[in-house]
Amino acid sequence: MNDEKRKEKIIPDIITNYQQLESSIVEQLYMKHALHGTTIGTEREEVWSQVFEAILPKKFVIERSVFIIDSQENVSHEVDLAIFDETYTPYIFRYGRIKFIPIEAVAAIVECKSQNIKTETIKDWYDSIVKLRTATGSIARLANYIAIGPAPAQQSTRPLRILCSMSENVGMEVIESNMFDFILTAVKRDRTDSHLKITVTEAFRTLKDWYRELNFYQCSQEINTTNINGEKELETISLKDYEILGEKNRQASLLTFNFQLNQLLMLINNPILFPHREYVRMFNQKGENRKNGG
Repeated sequence: MNDEKRKEKIIPDIITNYQQLESSIVEQLYMKHALHGTTIGTEREEVWSQVFEAILPKKFVIERSVFIIDSQENVSHEVDLAIFDETYTPYIFRYGRIKFIPIEAVAAIVECKSQNIKTETIKDWYDSIVKLRTATGSIARLANYIAIGPAPAQQSTRPLRILCSMSENVGMEVIESNMFDFILTAVKRDRTDSHLKITVTEAFRTLKDWYRELNFYQCSQEINTTNINGEKELETISLKDYEILGEKNRQASLLTFNFQLNQLLMLINNPILFPHREYVRMFNQKGENRKNGG
């Protein structure tokens, strides 16, 4: 086979293999659902974690059933899957299956649901996440200087929020509320149609919007309008530019999600500089309160 024929075959084969992987993931979810009458939470999380293991760079770790904490004593509800870089940022606490991870380390969080999605429960979970704040009291060596405080191009960040579900009937309230940046739905219509459906929030139109949201999260207007080199070029690029079509002109959802998610992770360039002193201050303050009977 000459080089031109190889090129014509290999790229379509990669797309087909991604679509087959999609189908396999959906089939696993529905098989476990059929066997148990519902997909048991730990099994559901295990299947969905395969999606992220297949597409994430090795620098990221996927941990199940964790709590996220910040230096202001806020603690999230339990997170089904947390995607973070553990080579740079310390655990706050880890013993057996109990894990507390600082918000500064977390690039993405995933909530895994079967076919029973209660908006109130998701809202409570979401509220516990958005209370978390990255801190600015970091000290780190960068390429040619010592940074004290946040890097100019990344003042504050938040994790990408992802919902993985088996229900096509995710309520419009959940979608339109923008609680999640991505919703991945396992769709099984018949024996020949098992695929993933990707819904992306419409809150952020361009990569510049995403960049601002993920690197200046809830910053003051003055900080949030700082000009960053190269940012202007992002105004003409959207996540729709990362969509890939497969067989029968249908979106190759997993391959599309691969490039969309990893592009956003490159915009965060997680983890944010870690504020060790802020956490030391928090623990010392709580220790003093305990000594004083508080």
